[in-house]
Amino acid sequence: MALALSLGARGQGCVWPNPAVGCVIVKDGRIVSRGWTAPGGRPHAEPLALARAGAAARGATVYVSLEPCAHHGATPPCAEALVAAGVGRVVTALEDPDPRVAGRGHAILRAGGVEVVSGVLEDAARRAHRGFLLNRAEGRPALMLKLATSFDGRIATATGESQWITGPEARRAVHALRARHDAVMVGAGTARADDPELTVRGIGAPRQPVRVVCSRRLDLPCDGRLAQTASEVPLWLCHGPDAEPERIAAWQDLGARPMTVPVGPGGQLDAPALLRALGAAGLTRVFCEGGGSLAATLLSAGLVDELVGFTAGLALGAEGQPGLGALGLDRLAAAPRFRLVEARAVGGDVMHRWDRVTGAIER
Repeated sequence: MALALSLGARGQGCVWPNPAVGCVIVKDGRIVSRGWTAPGGRPHAEPLALARAGAAARGATVYVSLEPCAHHGATPPCAEALVAAGVGRVVTALEDPDPRVAGRGHAILRAGGVEVVSGVLEDAARRAHRGFLLNRAEGRPALMLKLATSFDGRIATATGESQWITGPEARRAVHALRARHDAVMVGAGTARADDPELTVRGIGAPRQPVRVVCSRRLDLPCDGRLAQTASEVPLWLCHGPDAEPERIAAWQDLGARPMTVPVGPGGQLDAPALLRALGAAGLTRVFCEGGGSLAATLLSAGLVDELVGFTAGLALGAEGQPGLGALGLDRLAAAPRFRLVEARAVGGDVMHRWDRVTGAIER
């Protein structure tokens, strides 16, 4: 099952709105075939692995990181394909919460005489499929927030100089993270200040993530890198209902996809509604690269599932620009809490990953 989860991860960022599933077929103690969800979401992992196994699949044990699908869509149900192949046993990590499946895949297997075992490495699978599970349960994608800062938590000098605080190895790692997500998201301030392209470069990515820019009034330059590439790489612009129609039309003409999002009490785009809109559009994993105002809004709303930080060995002082905007906190107990998952050196910088703490904090 650990191998199935590892194989499934190869599809992250390339298969939405489908889950990134891995499949391993074992017979007589030997792996006879492997498969994972193909780019674009089809074929699924199971039929790929079955095709590679051929006659060796009969009587074999199949390990799948998510319950096989049970519904007819672009392809027949994977559960029926497993039964038709004559496999003897199917081991899954967890049940698929999609209402079109939700235990029906397991039921089809059992009705076809296949032994079913579920719940193997379930916690690891829930983490691997977090975005897909959140999309089905809450209608939103999983969100990772990235901050690249100086040792004292600054993202730029007082004059706005920020390139580059971290080194080339850290920047390459960021491109790898972009490639594993369905979308890369930034706020309007970052789009205006940095003129970013927000694409994956230098690592041979098979598919570019959607680029999402959050701008209430859509006051973005129409001559920057985003505009120049809007017809080549998907660009979604989340704006408020008060954005000028002329600006919306101008971006549509460039090839962008405008998306209207309600405005929250603070005058910014409503964060929960923003993520629900992205979830409704099919996204399961979003990588947010700031800026500080958008990051603070998402943190305050409890929508950040993972933090990844790249910390450089330099200090910019109090006059430097902070990595986060105001959170309005007056008590430590109200601060968003995260649990350290990993910390390691990346070139001359330190990368650290954190998971959101959802339960009570031990005193």
